[in-house]
Amino acid sequence: MLHKVIYSSLILGTLATPCFASDINTELKKANTSVSEKVITWRRHLHQHPELSNREFETAKYVTKHLKSLGLEVQIGIAHTGVVAKLKGGKKGPLVALRADMDALPVTEQVDLPFASTQTSTYRGNEVGVMHACGHDNHVAILMAVAESLVKIKDELAGEVLFVFQPAEEGAPEGEEGGAELMFKEGLFKQKPDAVFGLHVTSSLNTGQIGFREGPLMASEDSFTINVQGRQTHGSRPWNGVDPIVASSQIIMATQTISSRQVDVTKAPSVISFGAINGGVRSNIIPDSVELIGTIRTFDQTMRADIKERLVKTAEMVAESGGAKADVHIDHGYPVTVNDIALTQKMAPTLAKVAGADNIITTDLITGAEDFSYYALEVPGLFYFLGVTPQGQDAKTAPSNHSPQFFADEKALQLGIDSMTQLVVDYLQ
Repeated sequence: MLHKVIYSSLILGTLATPCFASDINTELKKANTSVSEKVITWRRHLHQHPELSNREFETAKYVTKHLKSLGLEVQIGIAHTGVVAKLKGGKKGPLVALRADMDALPVTEQVDLPFASTQTSTYRGNEVGVMHACGHDNHVAILMAVAESLVKIKDELAGEVLFVFQPAEEGAPEGEEGGAELMFKEGLFKQKPDAVFGLHVTSSLNTGQIGFREGPLMASEDSFTINVQGRQTHGSRPWNGVDPIVASSQIIMATQTISSRQVDVTKAPSVISFGAINGGVRSNIIPDSVELIGTIRTFDQTMRADIKERLVKTAEMVAESGGAKADVHIDHGYPVTVNDIALTQKMAPTLAKVAGADNIITTDLITGAEDFSYYALEVPGLFYFLGVTPQGQDAKTAPSNHSPQFFADEKALQLGIDSMTQLVVDYLQ
């Protein structure tokens, strides 16, 4: 998924970057060092007390208390549990937004830690363990630390910073709205920032490494359900009915030609996958109907819309050719996460300066999805990955995000703080 590419232009960009005011960088370094122990305490508390999407009540209180202690004006209750605060610098300048997601997953932790989660909750009617298996506890703790560091140097900042602690990145519970999309509906960017930055921890990189790419980074995500209606009959006399199982198999095969034969594969890759087929009860009964469930992943918004139209048309016409009927429902999910090319090129030297050019990784396209995509649709955005697999351990074999064995090296937190604060300072300067 990831490979190392060190561009000479990136290194040259680092060398060619004008010297920023040494006093603000010196003060920033002091401020970041002063929160190095606090961020670990915050992260451990958050890890031990995870909450599911749209249920981040205690997490929001914890964040709000900290932000208020810094003297910031805080808005709460945005998109149910979201928390937003703004810092005004001592000088006029642009507005930069920083985002951290707060929710955990219905996963029972299997990592042997003194602060491991023992929390449980209800998910889709079942009692489940709850764990920060995607690392959002790290994101929240890092942004809390970033806020504290930037407050300490606010008189030197030439602009404003919006801190966004977002709920429900993993998706709102069924029947509810949530996440970034709801925050925007409720007016998050009434004053539009000039840029937005976000990070995500990943076990696919080692501690000390930062990964990103220009343009499309993570795929869009749309799920679909196809109900294929036939006519039930005895399995020994299929001509007396309409077989929805055969029609379903033909639909599955036909839809694979959408990605391989109908859209321009040189423009961007795409995936159509079926995750479930439900239908029938006995070997000798052809059922009335079959349900197909799947997902669509793309890296281009126009292609995304085109594929959805083709999926509907293919399913309906293939079913009709066999005398069946297909009803297609598409649940429109997250858009493509796109790193603004100009912003990424402008800030790449900053990330190289903080992490070291040898630790900058150009990521491959990632077929997972992220609702940071909504922010990047509104304003120029840069989303990057922070390695959390301990040095000396093979990141390729480390338990991935969403695994009950996912482990984040706390030594990575400092680079998260240093990189995000430096992005702000360099952008505003």
